[in-house]
Amino acid sequence: MKVVLLIATIVGLSAASLLQTRVPGKHPEASSAYLGFDRNDYPGDANLKILRDTFSYSGYWLNNPPGAKTNSWPGKRKALQSAGFGFLVLFNGRTDAEIKARGDATQLGESDASAAISAARIEGFSAHTVIFLDQEQGGRLLPEQRAYLHAWVDRVTAASFSAGVYCSGIAAKESSGASVVTAIVTAEDIRQNAGGRKIKYWVVNDSCPPSPGCVVSRKDPSQKLVPESSGIAFAEVWQYAQSPRRSHFAAACGNYNGNNDKDQNCYAPGLDPAQRLHLDLDVATSSDPSDGRTR
Repeated sequence: MKVVLLIATIVGLSAASLLQTRVPGKHPEASSAYLGFDRNDYPGDANLKILRDTFSYSGYWLNNPPGAKTNSWPGKRKALQSAGFGFLVLFNGRTDAEIKARGDATQLGESDASAAISAARIEGFSAHTVIFLDQEQGGRLLPEQRAYLHAWVDRVTAASFSAGVYCSGIAAKESSGASVVTAIVTAEDIRQNAGGRKIKYWVVNDSCPPSPGCVVSRKDPSQKLVPESSGIAFAEVWQYAQSPRRSHFAAACGNYNGNNDKDQNCYAPGLDPAQRLHLDLDVATSSDPSDGRTR
């Protein structure tokens, strides 16, 4: 996922630590904050055991990820759960241009929500699972974007699933006149205009600080690697690093070199670097942020 902000202000210092390994045999559940990963492509059954040594949960796409023509995640829920993973269940939403092209934002939101619900059920996710709508574009939502999002949330909620949104937690500049500039944070804009809707928030803020950059350790308390450290107090999940590094946001993060100075990705400890299995990194208040495990 690559949230796009039209204009953003970034203030950052150098990240403090390099990618670190965990203590062998110590599972991620030993802490009150839980690390996870997400990526557009399924990482492969053979890599799950090693990934589980570091991460408590995995992203899980219900439809094609942004920019992709196929989806490699369907049918993998049981393998992930058997390996001990929780879930971040995702549905790729629409860009503003796509919404405008369809003409009826509400109808499109309802239709996409029905597709998300159907896919979730096919994959074996039970009622009350949180499905996060991937809102790729940042800044203040335009009227048609808001109508689409609200229709999607209402339809998902009516089907007894829980609605979430993945969106930017980075302030974007909005000009409303020759000398008036307002900082808009997408997560706050959505929440302030939710109209009483219950929405869970997964925010991205990969600027250093507050992000520690490409690290998978919470041992250093100065890193404050918990969702609220994203700058969004109500966030339940914080995506604090993306692969590859977004230079316009994460320029001050100096620890993205997974294999060499030209490689600006994050990698999991223990995996063969030759696989180039790059990851986006998350921290959440739960080891199963979507409550997607079946019992």
